[in-house]
Amino acid sequence: MAISGFVKRIRDIMRMDAGVNGDAQRIEQLVWILFLKVYDAKEGNWEFDDEDYTSIIPEELRWRNWANDNSLTGDQLLNFINNKLFPTLKNLAVSNDTPTKKAIVRATFEDANNYMKDGVLLRQVIDVVNEVDFDDINESHAFGDIYESILKELQSAGSSGEFYTPRAVTEFMAEMIDPKIGETMADFACGTGGFLTSWYKQLQKQVVNTADNETINNSIFGMEKKPFPYLLCITNLLLHGVDNPNIYYGNSLTKNLLDYTERDKFDKILMNPPYGGHENASIKGYFPDDLASSETADLFMSVIMYRLKRDGRAAVILPDGFLFGNDNAKTSIKKKLLGEFNLHTIIRMPGSVFAPYTSITTNILFFDNTKPTKDVWFYRMDMPEGYKHFSKTKPMKLEHFDKVKEWWNNRQEIVVEDWPKAKKFTAAEIADNDYNLDLCGFPHEEEEILEPMELIKSYQDHRQVLNAKIDKVLAEITAKLNGE
Repeated sequence: MAISGFVKRIRDIMRMDAGVNGDAQRIEQLVWILFLKVYDAKEGNWEFDDEDYTSIIPEELRWRNWANDNSLTGDQLLNFINNKLFPTLKNLAVSNDTPTKKAIVRATFEDANNYMKDGVLLRQVIDVVNEVDFDDINESHAFGDIYESILKELQSAGSSGEFYTPRAVTEFMAEMIDPKIGETMADFACGTGGFLTSWYKQLQKQVVNTADNETINNSIFGMEKKPFPYLLCITNLLLHGVDNPNIYYGNSLTKNLLDYTERDKFDKILMNPPYGGHENASIKGYFPDDLASSETADLFMSVIMYRLKRDGRAAVILPDGFLFGNDNAKTSIKKKLLGEFNLHTIIRMPGSVFAPYTSITTNILFFDNTKPTKDVWFYRMDMPEGYKHFSKTKPMKLEHFDKVKEWWNNRQEIVVEDWPKAKKFTAAEIADNDYNLDLCGFPHEEEEILEPMELIKSYQDHRQVLNAKIDKVLAEITAKLNGE
């Protein structure tokens, strides 16, 4: 089929259906259909390799046995999907002994929805999807790129944009973390699976035999608490050739940190934790008192530190608020990070990387579990020449990290217009500055008009820092007045 026109054809059909409202619903509708199509192709391979293989999906509900029947259309098709297909898949019998590649079917459909109300239009969508031949290696690989374009559209799909990290960023982080076959990798809030697939692509370059592929398949771990990105992630991994996606539907924050054992730890952790959000009070009970923040990103940083193996490496995206924040929990997290881990590099990314979902400025923290931090290198990425902001038509590209890579292997301090672009600070200097990591920032940022909620959040973060400084000064004055 003409892969290039696939998304447009689907979009044009769905726009005529009164039940599909906006990009997020359109993508969700398309992805559960794609999942069943891709899963059916995978089952064909599994049946070829294992003559005793049996599907977890009842025979009449397997894609091959209903989606290819062009006579099943209109109200009859809607009735089949709404009253038989979805209820059955949502309630498939799954136990602890069920293989992951089978259990994912129920987990995928537990919160999936059929939004389309016109059975004739739904038939047309299914027919277009049926044109893709996932048994054809070239066509399947080409469709992997199409799927990436579908995921990229999430950035402009309202709040759904939070689930998508630009592939230029995930690929850069996966490359810099230097994965090796045999190592394990985790993302505890994996969204659409961008870090998992970028890790997978890096390791594919090292494959020399089928045993390597099996090792890579079993090296990936992910968890996602929201149903829509979970569905996107499973389908993404299946499309990339991961036959047994070790992805779980749940919240990584709902386990006591002190209960983690060596079996729960990983060699590499790649993450873009959700930020800007707050967890309910009960979540704090799973964390030691000094690390019990109400902010989601802070809590994930603690999880990462507790689940990184000795000699393991991590790369994590965090907002500016983490760098300069000095409330008790943030300060304790940064003390632990510098005191027990080697935080060797912080890349300050330019604004609009996640536009239009958010304009909050973000950073990549690279650290390993080898020794306490001695020095931290900071590098500021400026906007590429010819770019004022990243956008849907001018997104961030992997090549924009070329200068960072050059500097990475030959580190030196860089000063631009009397302002540091790259500089090394000792852990002692950072500690003396109240663990403020807001260094080598952007000197001449244009005033940016933030969305109301982002403006409030930015104000709260800066006010929190100011209040802490005032409290510190008052404490010093009080101590002197009391003759201490």
